Amino acid sequence: MQTPSVVVVMPVYNEAGTAQEAIERVLRVQVSGVDLRLLIIESASTDGTRAIVQGFEGDPRVSIVYQEAARGKGHAVREAFAHVGDEIILIQDADLEYDTADYGKLLAPILSGDSTFVLGSRHVPGEPIRTMAGEPLSSLVTNVGHDVFCWVFNVVYRVSLSDPFTMYKVFPASAVQGMRFSCNRFDFDWELAAKLIRTGHQPLEIPVAYTSRGFKQGKKVRMFRDPLTWLWAALRFRVVPVGSFTGGEREPGA
Repeated sequence: MQTPSVVVVMPVYNEAGTAQEAIERVLRVQVSGVDLRLLIIESASTDGTRAIVQGFEGDPRVSIVYQEAARGKGHAVREAFAHVGDEIILIQDADLEYDTADYGKLLAPILSGDSTFVLGSRHVPGEPIRTMAGEPLSSLVTNVGHDVFCWVFNVVYRVSLSDPFTMYKVFPASAVQGMRFSCNRFDFDWELAAKLIRTGHQPLEIPVAYTSRGFKQGKKVRMFRDPLTWLWAALRFRVVPVGSFTGGEREPGA
């Protein structure tokens, strides 16, 4: 029987303070019965992150794609899809907000055949998702916003999820084969979840550990720009064709 292969997709941009530790944490993960590799998409960082990533070039468990320009997390993940084979995909940021110790329980439902789409939920009943040190107003706004956007997503897609926007999304590569993707920034989380749900993949939420960093620590969400793209994504991806193209670039003429 062939050993299951998992590819951890890590988009990286201007994370000089955390990239080294984030990569090393992934490489320390051991999941019984699984071959795990790391695919880094480095998006032309300007703070020295690229040099950190280059330090892992000799590791046989690491593959690196260097982008010539930064076009957003979503674009980086889309490009990664063109570099995966018959594998299980697990998306991992380089900012240390999530705990790689959760890999085992996130992968278990996929490996057992009980699910084809797993979400690592940050939601703890009765507690805020984000507590940003020294940023109480930002914490309040982002927590209220999460509840509102979660409600919108659940209503539009007729699901009951606590955290559809989590970074930890796990699914077999075959689940996105033939899909068309177009989002470049954080609205890609909406697009990916929406299209997997629309094609029959029922999301299974697994609780995960989460420690939010604040905007002063490098959080990249733009408070006055990104939320508008999320609302547009909620409506748009409910009706647009899923498509027949997968990769880092849009289909010509699309």
